Amino acid sequence: MSRPRRPHSPLHRSDRRHVGRGGARTMTAYCLWNVRAVHDPAAMADYVAKVPPTVAQFGGEYLVVGGPLEPVEGEWRPDYPVLIRFPSMASARAWYDSPEYGALREQRLRATSGDAVFMDSSGVTEHLAPRPDAPSGRAH
Repeated sequence: MSRPRRPHSPLHRSDRRHVGRGGARTMTAYCLWNVRAVHDPAAMADYVAKVPPTVAQFGGEYLVVGGPLEPVEGEWRPDYPVLIRFPSMASARAWYDSPEYGALREQRLRATSGDAVFMDSSGVTEHLAPRPDAPSGRAH
């Protein structure tokens, strides 16, 4: 008797992988910001108006910009989260370090306080793969 198939996770979808230079596969990267405070609303409004074309130029796509939150575990309560997806960590870093974004980054840093992290999804498939020693073949 065969084991039932696990539901297909959207984390494994082929559209989450991109072909990089030389045909190498790259994995999606995510940039997560938590804007805790805005000290200069006018400068931040200018930043918000100018930054989307720079994100798009490097293949980025906004997934979350503020909006309602539903905390489900722990103590973390983001104030104003922003989540951007890029085709790869290299494209995310290229955007962040680019001259196109550099002046805007400095403007945002002066206008706000918050936290940011870049996340590479390259370990997802390995981490979620079933282990032979895991009960019922479940991921660890």
